[in-house]
Amino acid sequence: MSADHKTTQLDVPLSETARTVTVVTWKAASVLLAVTVLYALLLVAVPHSGDTRFLLSHRGDFFQIPVIVVPAGPLAWVCGAVMLAVTAFVAVLTARRTRTPLWLVVLFALAALTGFLAWAGAGSPRDLSVVGLLGGAVLWSVPFVYGALGGVIGERAGVVNIAIEAQLLGAAFTAAIVSSITNSAVAGLAAAVFAGALVSLVLGLFAITYHVNQVIVGVVLNVLVVGLTSFLYSQVLVPGAENLNSTTRFSSIPIPVLSDIPVLGPVLFNQPLLIYLMFIAVPAVWYALNRTRWGLRLRAVGEHPKAADTVGINVVRTRYNAVLVAGAVAGLGGAFYTTVYLSQFGENMTGGAGYIALAAVIFGKWDPVRAAFAGLLFGFASNLQNVLSVVGSPVPSQFMLMVPYVVTLLAVAGLVGRSRPPAASGEPYIKG
Repeated sequence: MSADHKTTQLDVPLSETARTVTVVTWKAASVLLAVTVLYALLLVAVPHSGDTRFLLSHRGDFFQIPVIVVPAGPLAWVCGAVMLAVTAFVAVLTARRTRTPLWLVVLFALAALTGFLAWAGAGSPRDLSVVGLLGGAVLWSVPFVYGALGGVIGERAGVVNIAIEAQLLGAAFTAAIVSSITNSAVAGLAAAVFAGALVSLVLGLFAITYHVNQVIVGVVLNVLVVGLTSFLYSQVLVPGAENLNSTTRFSSIPIPVLSDIPVLGPVLFNQPLLIYLMFIAVPAVWYALNRTRWGLRLRAVGEHPKAADTVGINVVRTRYNAVLVAGAVAGLGGAFYTTVYLSQFGENMTGGAGYIALAAVIFGKWDPVRAAFAGLLFGFASNLQNVLSVVGSPVPSQFMLMVPYVVTLLAVAGLVGRSRPPAASGEPYIKG
């Protein structure tokens, strides 16, 4: 047989060979087992009796869904059995070196949430509003989603955006002042976009031009903006609160017909402008990154800047563009605090939302759509404490305040699986 007709393993395209490599670990099964055990211990240690009332519709909906009344104890244990079954199935898949499908994790989460809500609302005369739970989750997810989108854009270009917290806080502060002076929520929103981009410009100056460690720059910017806004708040906004810290907020805009659909109508189609923009921003960022020349160049710079420079792409300019866009998008999330949530700026009011947004970037594997869903997950966890307090749940408020951060740790440590950041993320590019 001639050399021309010999077939070896090298004849298989590299891309096809790479697709057959699957890395499976026991992390997901371990996390699910730990959550199931803790859930069972909760039901045994603090048993609740009585019924839980789930409210699925509001007045004005096309049709009314009756309040669903279920016995809390049996439902909680049934959900626990579902969690245990899912955990066992995931363990079997892992033993067979098969990756855990996403729908199993979603089923586990739904079972755990339903059981926990049934346990927490047991015996309460008040209805547990599912619409309020989901609508509040969308509302609270706004800074997480916008911050995560900004983080994805920056890191796909090779710049680690630890400064999301600074961008959110600086944008909230600027939006409060401008909106108060102009009596316009739109003007405050525009100012927030500018403030977020300005913080990103400082990040780019040190990280891209002067090659300072990007993590250190981001942390310093976070501390700097917290200190600066706290100082200006006490020295400027407090004395002049009536004129400088009394913002005009966006009101909810119901979409005719769609807003009257039970459950989904109030959640998706009766929201302020900033949330409608979020629904547009997620697919827009995905399209820009994956279907445009700008996105192709940005991803090339984030994966292999030297090769991108070789084919004529200006690495420095591309990274600056990405960082500025990322800061502007994060600025939209900062505007939420003072043009939607509250009518005034409060000292350190973001409360670490930028770090949760950064976790959403990792949880979403640097994909804008997945990162947005991670932001929704963290927003749901943040809103859960409000719903439980309304129904008079015995769960301590301090415990519920921990929920978003516990979910963040579980998601990043176990449920995200194996993820790979852009190859050049965090690496400065020095030409030549």
